[in-house]
Amino acid sequence: MSGPATARPSATPAASPAPAPPPAAGPQRPDRRARRRAALPYLLLLPALLLELLVHLTPMVVGAAMSFKQLTQFTLRDWSAAPWSGFTNYRVAVDFHAPVGRALLHSFWVTCAFTVLAVGLSWLLGTVAAVLLQDAFRGRALLRALFLLPYALPVYAAVITWSFVFQRDTGLLNHVLHDQLHLVDDKPFWLLGDNSFTALVTVSVWRSWPFAFLTVTAGLQNIPRELYEAAALDGAGIRQQIRRITLPSLRPVNLVLVLVLFLWTFNDFNTPYLLFGRSAPEAADLVSVHIYQSSFVTWNFGAGSAMSVLLLLFLLLVTAGYLRLTSRRAAPRRRSAR
Repeated sequence: MSGPATARPSATPAASPAPAPPPAAGPQRPDRRARRRAALPYLLLLPALLLELLVHLTPMVVGAAMSFKQLTQFTLRDWSAAPWSGFTNYRVAVDFHAPVGRALLHSFWVTCAFTVLAVGLSWLLGTVAAVLLQDAFRGRALLRALFLLPYALPVYAAVITWSFVFQRDTGLLNHVLHDQLHLVDDKPFWLLGDNSFTALVTVSVWRSWPFAFLTVTAGLQNIPRELYEAAALDGAGIRQQIRRITLPSLRPVNLVLVLVLFLWTFNDFNTPYLLFGRSAPEAADLVSVHIYQSSFVTWNFGAGSAMSVLLLLFLLLVTAGYLRLTSRRAAPRRRSAR
């Protein structure tokens, strides 16, 4: 007979203990080495940035301080002790019923006309040349190098050479127009009278358009060639391709290019000074030369400093308005592209 059945232990396994909760995350301490590595480029740039600010801001602050002083040849030796004049220099500069204000206003309008013509022609010539040299052909590299020569030449050598070209009796221009082509009855004066404005615009465009050509050429490299091929397959001509593809694609480049050319041209001092000397003709009396004459010819540094501050404020306002206007126009296009 078999004995009574012995009781066996239950086969149900014992419940495993619950896992311990993860330790509470304490405040994460930043990695000092990573922070130092990230801050190293800024620390290396800091001395150059401080020196750049010192070089640019110091003359601006000193010039602004001089504009509030009665600083003439009699008080120039110790300009810091010159009599305080307040806003007198500014009131004289903007009093357009007085001789000083009328002369400054005339110089301002001459500068505006000069800037519009020089910037417009420089942009137009640079864009046309860049579009024509976009496709590869034999001799393109040589033409590009020749087009960049005016931009590579030193400004003093280039403008002085142009001053010889514009000479009345021995200049190359009058020799071609009068002696060779017989287009004029008498040799005109190019550096005097109303012709001085034409000479000034010519030299400025000759110096500036290669920069526009270089900038637009760089912008054209970012336009895919497939767009032109697809447009050509759809029957679009060269004019339609330039209007619908090239100019819209170059819009960001042109916005910066026009602004830079405007600032360079409106502030240009080297070109008129080298062409006409210390006293520019009335037709070519730019603001930069007018400020120089007020400061270093008539020795009224207080008035000249006030005009410089007014010019700086005008350029800041125009730049801010230009950037704001272009950003507003670009915002709807970005939203529609999304």
